[in-house]
Amino acid sequence: MDRDKILKQLLSSNETIVMPDAFDPISAKIIEYAGFSAIQCSGYSYAISKGYKNEDNIDLKTNLSITKSIVDSVNIPVMADGEDGYGEGDNFKHTIEEFIGIGVSGINIEDQDHNIGHENLRIIDEMNMINKIKVVNKVKYNLGKEDFIINARTDALLYLNDRKDAQKLAIDRANKYLEAGADICFVAYAKTLDEIKLLSKEINGPISIAAGLPYNIQEFSINDCIELGIARVSLPTFMIVNSIECMMKNLMRLKETGNFESVIKEVNLLSNSSILDSIMSNKK
Repeated sequence: MDRDKILKQLLSSNETIVMPDAFDPISAKIIEYAGFSAIQCSGYSYAISKGYKNEDNIDLKTNLSITKSIVDSVNIPVMADGEDGYGEGDNFKHTIEEFIGIGVSGINIEDQDHNIGHENLRIIDEMNMINKIKVVNKVKYNLGKEDFIINARTDALLYLNDRKDAQKLAIDRANKYLEAGADICFVAYAKTLDEIKLLSKEINGPISIAAGLPYNIQEFSINDCIELGIARVSLPTFMIVNSIECMMKNLMRLKETGNFESVIKEVNLLSNSSILDSIMSNKK
């Protein structure tokens, strides 16, 4: 079945879809091997993998290149991180065409303005974002990609200092983005279970929540999101943070002991190549 159709069916079901974020082909293959149904791409994870401070250093060409390598390495649907669309007007339209052209089954588009730098969060005018959603819909239909998923992200929760006002703004924007034709709305920076309950209650359509992040990993679980009927849970840094931690821990042990005994006990791939062979042999 076409991967676009698969992703649309997953998001249209009454079950929560959990999407870990890949940052390269091997992380994507591991996600597929572990049994997940779809993959989310993360500009921030891309940046970390390149040794950059944040995703502002990942330009469109780099994003497309990494994302295509992920799409080509797996059989399951992949959703791209389109950031803010890398421009306005024809440039934005071209961005969407480029992402659809490399085979992704959906895209995140956010209402944050990246032109002013990562440290100076500013969300764009809501009509500007609504127009972007309409452009994506027009492009996908013109290209015969009716099942392509638009995940409209709002960064409103970080935009205002007063959290209650920020919640109201996020809810208002999410509802307007869904009304404008987004398939799902990603409310970024949700911190607590109570906040997710509020968003779930007040937003009139499917929403996405990012979990497992430093500011919310001890506040709620994936199972909490499932119980609330959240349509999609993404894990924006889970794969790369775990990779870095494992590498650091085992390199330090190796440096301290000068032998492989403690490492072999924990890293099965070093003593059991069949696991790696199984991951790598899952070809399209």
